[in-house]
Amino acid sequence: MAEPREVNPQTPAPAGDTKDDREQATAGRGSIDSGHRSSEESQCSTNSLSLSGSDFEQIIENDRAYANESYLMPCDEQEQTRLAITHQCFTAILNGQLSFQSIPRNSRRILDIGTGTGDWAIAVAERFPNTEVVATDITCFQPTEVPPNVFFEIDDAQEEWTYTDPFDFIHIRGLSGAFRDWTAVYKEAYKHLRPNGVLEVADFGLVRLGEAIPNSYVSIFNGACLSAAEQAGVALGLDHMKRPVLQQAGFSIAKDRTFDVPLGTWSPDPRKKVAGKMALISTLEGLEANSLRLLTRHTGWKTEDVRDVCGKVTEELMRPGVRPSVPCQFTVARKLMI
Repeated sequence: MAEPREVNPQTPAPAGDTKDDREQATAGRGSIDSGHRSSEESQCSTNSLSLSGSDFEQIIENDRAYANESYLMPCDEQEQTRLAITHQCFTAILNGQLSFQSIPRNSRRILDIGTGTGDWAIAVAERFPNTEVVATDITCFQPTEVPPNVFFEIDDAQEEWTYTDPFDFIHIRGLSGAFRDWTAVYKEAYKHLRPNGVLEVADFGLVRLGEAIPNSYVSIFNGACLSAAEQAGVALGLDHMKRPVLQQAGFSIAKDRTFDVPLGTWSPDPRKKVAGKMALISTLEGLEANSLRLLTRHTGWKTEDVRDVCGKVTEELMRPGVRPSVPCQFTVARKLMI
């Protein structure tokens, strides 16, 4: 993996956010561990409904690489670094755990939808060596050295799922804005869970400021992205995790919780400081990733205008006393035994 880029070369790094912090957050990904498969054995596989070969080619727009013509997020090295840091952030929020709902030790099969860099799937496979972990995404940029019980597949979760063996646990994280029809995705998850199986969905909402700033750049940025997403036919934020959306697919909601995650190290709580440092880096790295294709395609913004407002949002979030935060929600839904 390439060196993580600086958060913004024109603004100072936040306290506790150094290049070493970002390197530490991504260290060890793809390292060769005893018992891991070789690169030749761990290449992404495809099933009969996976994307066609042309969809694997990266599309370059505004100096960012994308997996296809439709998905709004890039898949380049900058984004891979952000995803690795975001994984560390989720883990810090959960106090070192990989999921909000405990995964049963006797789980036979686990599915990770939208696996990205595969950090979660690999960590789960290492923690549960006797469990088969299937991880899917629309592109393949996972590490080349992985545990023998994790399998990466190129697949689009918006299409019909064709698994013949059900799963005990399905994990979906960080995919706000990814799907036009979340209920359809949830129905597929419901269909492919064992009775009493669990679906866990986790995501971040929109950034908010602790201090009211009239006509803030954060509010301008959020409003523009929400408007563009509506035009694109997708929804940002946490609406896809509302109980009725999951219940419509047949699920019973077991529990949900929303954490208020500080952006930066301003919280006096030591645990929140750790999560907040990771969340700030992920947020700053993600401003352009979340907005560039969205705003240039659907609202007619110029590339330089998007990057300019991202820079102003960064400056606003770094302002002393602003105390920015972001909601992080976990929802656990269960397929009841009939």
